[in-house]
Amino acid sequence: MIRSIVSTAVAGLAGFTATKAVLRSRLRTHESVVRTNHAGHDVSLAEGPAVATGLLAGSLLIEDPRQRTATLLATAAAGSLGAVDDFCESGSSKGLRGHLSALARGEITTGTIKVTGIPLASIAAAAILRSRTRPAGFFGFSQKEDRPWFAAAADVIVTGGVIAGSANLFNLLDLRPGRALKAGALTLAFTDHDRRVSWAPAGAIAGVTAAAWPDDLAGDAMLGDTGANALGAAIGVILAETATPAQRRLILAVLAGLTLASEKVSFTSVIESTPGLREIDSFGREVV
Repeated sequence: MIRSIVSTAVAGLAGFTATKAVLRSRLRTHESVVRTNHAGHDVSLAEGPAVATGLLAGSLLIEDPRQRTATLLATAAAGSLGAVDDFCESGSSKGLRGHLSALARGEITTGTIKVTGIPLASIAAAAILRSRTRPAGFFGFSQKEDRPWFAAAADVIVTGGVIAGSANLFNLLDLRPGRALKAGALTLAFTDHDRRVSWAPAGAIAGVTAAAWPDDLAGDAMLGDTGANALGAAIGVILAETATPAQRRLILAVLAGLTLASEKVSFTSVIESTPGLREIDSFGREVV
């Protein structure tokens, strides 16, 4: 177990470091990777692709084939679609409501592609996670499943919702230096790791988080949609694998509630006005 954790952590850190070095050498000041943050400072989006690549590099070493495939699919899709929104953004719609409203008007924006593509990829990843050794039935479930196909299909949809909802939530949190990385670390710390399937992917996330931490906390770089969506999707797969069906439904309900709340309430305002959360959020941050 320790060996698998170390190997995925090292692979994640190495993938992040190599990708960021290449991007910085070629796109150091290119306008496509520079954004203005909440404090009015220029920050680099190069961290996002580096995070996604590091997560994929670490995920390649996950031993369980189903979890490896599902993690690679969910992370790659979330990161790639996030990159489309980061670097090829079209339309002025913001937030889930804005993107869905644009879609209702027949307007296909990069954000619309992301909010429809990530859930579809997440459901596909969920079908892989919930599959068995001899898939033959609906949604890839074995005919030996001891529950009706519709119950199995519902669990796939809930699992996909957990993965997609997690990807979206981490994107919503990426509004201050270090916030999304801290949320990821805390989520892993409080995850039930009794099942061995969580350790290797958690190692990859830990390695990438350690590599991204200094520049992110300093406000020199940010995850962007690319990194935040990829990080959230990878964590979503872990939550889906370690939780019971009832727990997955609860997690999905919480994620859905937070997503809907974000349309009306500022997470930053809530965090900054809540003792405990405020201190955790500001810890180590050089740019306020």
